[in-house]
Amino acid sequence: MHTKERALLCAAYALEKKATNVRLLDVRGLSSLTDYLLIASGRSDRQVQAVAESVHLGLKKEHATLPLGIEGTQEGRWILIDYGDVMVHVFQEPVREFYDLDGLWSEAAEVAIPEEYHWEKKVAR
Repeated sequence: MHTKERALLCAAYALEKKATNVRLLDVRGLSSLTDYLLIASGRSDRQVQAVAESVHLGLKKEHATLPLGIEGTQEGRWILIDYGDVMVHVFQEPVREFYDLDGLWSEAAEVAIPEEYHWEKKVAR
């Protein structure tokens, strides 16, 4: 599986649990740690945990892909899932605002997430 495809799958699995403010950033050339950052929010610790679990189990069960590490699952305020070439950050919104990864990576190109993945657009129809 190509890196960008894995990153888009992470976005799809996050959006399945109604993650909000989901952004996929291409940080190749800006970071030596990873190629893509997925940043998403949840409204509560439970939702943050559910979003992270959806990403983890979706890639594990459907694509036989395991992360290198997962941090923050107990608290559910900020969960990091590291796939090496893709890093997934799921935040409660106040924590996301405080750490401001969106601002930190403002130079990164944003990758369009296909419309069919967005639950907000499905609800509006």
